[in-house]
Amino acid sequence: MKIQTPDWVKHAVFYQIFPDRFARSEPGRRKLLKNAPWEPWEEKPTLQGYKGGDLWGVLDRLDYLQDLGINAIYFTPIFQSACNHRYHTHDYYRIDPLLGGSAAFKALLDAAHERDLKIVLDGVFNHASRGFFFFNDILENGPYSPWLDWFKIEDWPLSAYDGSQPANYVGWAGNRALPQFNHENPEVREYIFEIAEYWLEFGIDGWRLDVPFEIKVPGFWQEFRDRVKKINPDAYIVGEVWVDAREWLDGTQFDGVMNYRFTEPTLAFIAGDRIVRDYFPHSDYQPFPALDAPGYGDRIAQLLDLYPWDIQLTQLNLLDSHDTARLYTCAQDDRPTVELATLLLFTFPGAPSIYYGDEIGLPGADDPDCRRSFPPSEQWDNQVLEYHRRLIALRHRYPALRTGLYLPLEAQGMIYSFARQLDGEELVVAVNAGTEKAQLSLTASRLQSRPSQCVFGTGAIAWDGDRATVSLDGRSGAVWAVS
Repeated sequence: MKIQTPDWVKHAVFYQIFPDRFARSEPGRRKLLKNAPWEPWEEKPTLQGYKGGDLWGVLDRLDYLQDLGINAIYFTPIFQSACNHRYHTHDYYRIDPLLGGSAAFKALLDAAHERDLKIVLDGVFNHASRGFFFFNDILENGPYSPWLDWFKIEDWPLSAYDGSQPANYVGWAGNRALPQFNHENPEVREYIFEIAEYWLEFGIDGWRLDVPFEIKVPGFWQEFRDRVKKINPDAYIVGEVWVDAREWLDGTQFDGVMNYRFTEPTLAFIAGDRIVRDYFPHSDYQPFPALDAPGYGDRIAQLLDLYPWDIQLTQLNLLDSHDTARLYTCAQDDRPTVELATLLLFTFPGAPSIYYGDEIGLPGADDPDCRRSFPPSEQWDNQVLEYHRRLIALRHRYPALRTGLYLPLEAQGMIYSFARQLDGEELVVAVNAGTEKAQLSLTASRLQSRPSQCVFGTGAIAWDGDRATVSLDGRSGAVWAVS
């Protein structure tokens, strides 16, 4: 079977936005709830508090994103909910009024598309909120509700709020705030498919799927893909799967996953023993123990062997997200770690994704601290911003960095090197994760040319016949192209 994935994703640079924290609209822009009790923007976030970021605010900052080189946005949930992260969905057909409602989203979507900027929404289809109207009907009417078979009711009475009593229904991860849908019910499946279709017809460009591995009904994701692609064959379907995702990346379900399998070894190599292990409590995601260059090369080779090439090119690659502590904090505020990891992110096959604020050095530990408000410009780390701009521009400049062959070269000590090749265009990338200056020897036998012009970073490459010596200072990296 020929695998088909959206071509635009292969050329995308994503920006992940947590809507409550990225941008508040300017005075007079907000149409609804103008005087809501927001937490102070500049203070650290709390689990329950709202900062008041909205979609009008995002619209006001599209110039900033376009200037940075962003051409795709992934939003965490924006549907009506009773929590600041909105993974507890009340109504899948209503944009949360706190974010500006449908008017704000339509204006944002239209403005984004005018700039050739794609919009991907977060679909939470494994579970809803206990405030979701069909589940709320069950709480009101008990066994007489017509929606009983939409959820996994185990006994009576239900206890949606009193933790001292058994919930008597299945909640995701045992959380009674998140009743799980009964996906065996064809009415539930149809409801979810219709939601996906509705927002695609509204104009969105794809879906990021929350915990899709929890939905185990045979054929569910295959039908989801068929329905989505019928509306828009170029729609992006990306799953939140932290582990080996071959089960879902066979060409009949997802176009890619959030590629934590890239993140783990990259952080283990670049950050090494600087990683604060306490920030990684889950066995599915552990960027340690530290790796040397050959160890990193082995992990990357294994990753590139996992999935078909067309899938590799539409993976969503990342260094952190709303579900993890930020890299800057994980690596104990070590700027070279962030710079070198970002260099590997933007030169790897797949679509790189920046978590809002990473590009200006925003710190953040565990949830909710990793979801801080985007700071004013006087608090930005402009050095971090500048190398993000340069790396994004580099990726846009060279097609080989987007769709070219990934060719591992040499890995010695703490230096790792590879080439990206496409239609005669060739770049060599080398990273020294060690603290001391080091050299690496390359042979021309695996290369099409002799790249010698440094187009990013600092370092030297000297060719002598069919051999080259790469020299890099400690904690540095460089990219060379044909001059």
